[in-house]
Amino acid sequence: MQKALKIQDNDNVAVALQAIEKGTELTLGQLTLQVTEEIPMGHKFALRDIQAGEDIIKYGYSIGIATETIKVGAWVHTHNTKTGLGDILEYTYNPIDFNEVKGEVKSSLPEYFNGFRREDGKVGIRNEIWIIPTVGCVNDIAKAMERKARENMPKGIDEIIAFGHPYGCSQLGDDQLNTQKILAGLINHPNAAGVLVLGLGCENNSIDEMKKVIGDYNPNRVKFLICQDAEDEMEQGQQILQELVEYGLKFKREQIPVSELIIGLKCGGSDGFSGITANPTVGAFSDKLIAKGGTTILTEVPEMFGAEQILMNRCVNEDLFHKTVSLINDFKQYYMDYNQPIYENPSPGNKKGGITTLEDKSLGCTQKSGLSPVTGVLQYGEPVSSKGLQLLSGPGNDLVAATALAASGAHIVLFTTGRGTPFGAPVPTIKISSNTPLAEKKKGWIDFDAGRMLAGVSLDQISDELYQLVIDTASGFKIKAEENGYHDLAIFKQGVTL
Repeated sequence: MQKALKIQDNDNVAVALQAIEKGTELTLGQLTLQVTEEIPMGHKFALRDIQAGEDIIKYGYSIGIATETIKVGAWVHTHNTKTGLGDILEYTYNPIDFNEVKGEVKSSLPEYFNGFRREDGKVGIRNEIWIIPTVGCVNDIAKAMERKARENMPKGIDEIIAFGHPYGCSQLGDDQLNTQKILAGLINHPNAAGVLVLGLGCENNSIDEMKKVIGDYNPNRVKFLICQDAEDEMEQGQQILQELVEYGLKFKREQIPVSELIIGLKCGGSDGFSGITANPTVGAFSDKLIAKGGTTILTEVPEMFGAEQILMNRCVNEDLFHKTVSLINDFKQYYMDYNQPIYENPSPGNKKGGITTLEDKSLGCTQKSGLSPVTGVLQYGEPVSSKGLQLLSGPGNDLVAATALAASGAHIVLFTTGRGTPFGAPVPTIKISSNTPLAEKKKGWIDFDAGRMLAGVSLDQISDELYQLVIDTASGFKIKAEENGYHDLAIFKQGVTL
């Protein structure tokens, strides 16, 4: 296995594929150099002398500015590099020629999966019963109902899940609206055959208020219970859940075109290999699914900062370009409104794994979107309404962003990681490791090892394998987070709590 990788021809840094000792001599293409200090695995070192104030180039783009002269072979990281990003910016639309990057429709890849066709025409990949509290006060009741109902869960129902959260009361303005939009997105999600909406009775986000946001619903599929109005909420809840189970049992898996799949794209706990292995693998998968008519959603807007112009130039029209500009600058304004630094990223774990600046992280992160054109831009909590690659407003926080993907309609979330994380979103969350040691160490968390690319497995082969795993998961295969019983929900909170 080679010890280091130069990603693009014009890069002035390379990435250590394993820990490299001081004094090691390396040959990269036509270049031979000696490493002048120990370089941790996943970290960068200089391929030539880089002067103070000069751009550090990785992935073919600037990932920051040298704060001092960096000699050839020296470690390049936070001690000698700073971000080169500014605050709110103006952008110019320079659309790319999509004919040059059009994805290949691979006939060898599956055209169908086995899912559930709902009465409203939507498609689900799980036949679950969900309990959605309107307010955090009834979380424990919802969990108790879940435990009781699961005792007699029949074959044909994949799971009964209560999704607790701390919100729904003492919220104002956008905070309450965010709570309502996310809960409504889950209530309407086709992975749930039936939903019990559980309220307390005195909360701001009452069931009557939620009904205004949910829109039209099938009363056989969505039922409501106000705990303060019930003499015995547990008994009444069990009766309702039994009705929902009986309704859910009418659905059977059937063959459905892959064009109906909606897949969320997310990363967290990244390392220096995330932008080399796992994220490009997800990007290649995304292009292959979109070429077959499917849909993918990219979120975590703060981790687009520094790579946003690349996404903007992939917008299919100028209207979407302007929406993407607003997506970026509105999120920057959010930080500024709270007097917080826009570029307080990457996280300590990211830095330990070899990511130095936000540009470094973003240029790796956005590779999950592949090369396909951007066909939609969604606000937080907005459901998908078109095919192809979508950009979704949401923060970088793993649980909040993954929940937002589910609420916008994602059937599955693909989650790349270089350091590992156990959580599961409200929908199946496939964990993809950027390096093989992580996959081997955390077998109970990781579903797919993209680190094999470092051992010579091609991007085309490994993305085909990921495509097959997605089809298998959509057809009923349970991934690790599901086996572990991990189902998390988190909502974006921005303002005052009364």
